[in-house]
Amino acid sequence: MKQITGNLFPRIRDKQLPEAKSARGVWIEDSEGHRYIDASGGAIVVNVGHGRKEIAKAVHDQILSCHYAHPTMFTTPVVENLASALANHAPAGLQRFYFLSSGSEAVEAAIKLARQIHLASGKPERFRLISRWKSYHGLTLGALSAMGRTAFRVPYGPMLSEVVHIPPPYCLRCSYGLTFPACEIHCALALQEAIENVGPEIVSAFIAETVSGGTLAAYPPPDGYFKIIREICDRYGILLIMDEVMCGMGRTGRWFACQHSDVVPDIITIGKGIAGGVLALSAVGVRQEHFETLRKASGSFVHGGTFSHHPVAAAAGLATVGLLEKEKLVQRVARLGSDLGVKLKERLADHTHVADIRGIGFLWGVELVKEKKGKIPFPRHEKVAERVWDALFEKGVLVYKSTGLAGTDGDAFLIAPPFVITEDELTFVADAIKGVLENVLA
Repeated sequence: MKQITGNLFPRIRDKQLPEAKSARGVWIEDSEGHRYIDASGGAIVVNVGHGRKEIAKAVHDQILSCHYAHPTMFTTPVVENLASALANHAPAGLQRFYFLSSGSEAVEAAIKLARQIHLASGKPERFRLISRWKSYHGLTLGALSAMGRTAFRVPYGPMLSEVVHIPPPYCLRCSYGLTFPACEIHCALALQEAIENVGPEIVSAFIAETVSGGTLAAYPPPDGYFKIIREICDRYGILLIMDEVMCGMGRTGRWFACQHSDVVPDIITIGKGIAGGVLALSAVGVRQEHFETLRKASGSFVHGGTFSHHPVAAAAGLATVGLLEKEKLVQRVARLGSDLGVKLKERLADHTHVADIRGIGFLWGVELVKEKKGKIPFPRHEKVAERVWDALFEKGVLVYKSTGLAGTDGDAFLIAPPFVITEDELTFVADAIKGVLENVLA
């Protein structure tokens, strides 16, 4: 293992990473002059492109105007305006937004908010959370307890809170061995079974990614899934939390991914692209009726944070929303997203080791297998996803790795570019992926 110089505790500890020097549009350049097309927006964060002067100016102006005001002492126009901008695009009823710094923080806050809504409603017995296996909700302890990604949970198992998990909507590897639509979406009906087994009177909320992200490599739920989930939650008086930290803010071709299923959650989490990756920002959206219940019962949400409702982060978020609106980037994703899917399928669908190509908007996943017929995964120790990623990186193409889809085995990668990518650049990415798979998995 190579020695890592300097004083930084890096995310990657087995090699010295290149230094990113500059970034514009969909391209990043390192200190050696090598250029990389950012076909994943980093960690599916950069939506309006790198180096946007409009966001830089908004942040600059806000710093000079009012860079910090504690949210228990002041509100600020920019935070108020960002909340209104989000409400203008949100599904009907989601009218209140609470701002934090990271997706993990937003999930933690959402879980606590659901509990407090029940307390304010006179139902203190409701505390238990239900989630899904193969989900990703963050790495703080509460979010990690909700998460269903095995590799991230195992080291901290004794520290995690008890959360009930049900199978995800993952038709390629259905937990019940069924096929859609004859399955009648049994994975959604599993929620009712879990509620009955746990005890309906103690369940607080069900949390789910609207479109499965990094852990299942961009797997949209089957048609009707969230309609069933919503009906079950309503029947048992359980709050529905939809996690859109990755798939929200236009990534699927709608402002909120839940708009594809015409389902309105009680609570929603957003992050990543909300400020285009410029500053750390996330948000929890909640229905107005729940906000009023909480306000009348206790006056405030027992939660907080030094950097919640931060005016400079909000300025970056408001400028990002402005660019999405002005340049009609969400509509652009809806238009070009299907084209991206076609390009990937035309080049990769017949590959011996490609099991599935799925996605929506600018969020697509390619799942790799050792044997296509039985969907037999590569053993994890072969590190196929890492080898494919490294080969693409050498060619100057950045994608996002996904592993552990089939138990603890399984390999995939995501393509989720900034919304400003051109059609020629999409073709370049698809061609590069085809070439790399042919070489690495020959």
